Amino acid sequence: MPELPEVETIVRGLSKTIINQTIDGLYLNAPKIDADNFSGWLDIIKGKTFRAVRRRGKNILFDLSDGYTLWVHLRMTGHFRNLPRDMPIGKHDLMIFNFKNNSHSLRFNDYRRFGRLRLFKTDEVMLQKGLVDLGPEPLEVSRGDFVRLCRSSSRMIKPALLDQTFIAGLGNIYSDEALYVMRIHPRKSTGGIQKRKLGDLHGVIQELLRRSIRLMGTTVDTFAGINGRTGRFQRYLQVYGREGDACGRCGAIIRRVKVGSRSARFCPRCQRLR
Repeated sequence: MPELPEVETIVRGLSKTIINQTIDGLYLNAPKIDADNFSGWLDIIKGKTFRAVRRRGKNILFDLSDGYTLWVHLRMTGHFRNLPRDMPIGKHDLMIFNFKNNSHSLRFNDYRRFGRLRLFKTDEVMLQKGLVDLGPEPLEVSRGDFVRLCRSSSRMIKPALLDQTFIAGLGNIYSDEALYVMRIHPRKSTGGIQKRKLGDLHGVIQELLRRSIRLMGTTVDTFAGINGRTGRFQRYLQVYGREGDACGRCGAIIRRVKVGSRSARFCPRCQRLR
């Protein structure tokens, strides 16, 4: 699933492409999309103009004219492409936005069809479940607030970082990488990590996210920006996707284990559970 840097890369690409573009036609190849929050909402957005594109956690919010917001979650394989209008429609192009006086279209493609698109009034969208309950943004939360958040309850650090109500935008990639840099075992209790080390973890998370954004995210499967360009941060991954390889610091074999209901990659020697 795309994480914060990948979604931010998409949002920045969209902001350069569709702002002030007016929708004059829609193609739908997924009836479930029309029924996701109320039937007939696709008719409402025809004629609307894209005013802004923003991100909250892993969610994309398209602010339209007349006080509407299109809320999109890409899930596992959803992505947007800006393509020539006359390009043949692909099997997994589920929704296509055509614009007035524009030779290109915006296509939402999702071969697993888990992605969600829903329409709300702009002044109501942030009150919806899945948005209203999100935790703070990792690039905005202060060091002190992050430490207090971690120390407010005692739970394993990896599931905590993945919990979107705890902190919004992190997934397996950047949580595994940050814990490796800090030599913290993914099963370590948040209550058992020193405050100073939690503060340093906060800094590492922000550094990794900012670097990945500069490199247009991590491509380990299908992720690409709206121009089709893949990310480059995968070249610098130290543990994610490297199970069975030797640790670059100590030579021990990187392991992959279940922590809660999710996978975690870590070095058993550098990240010991004491």
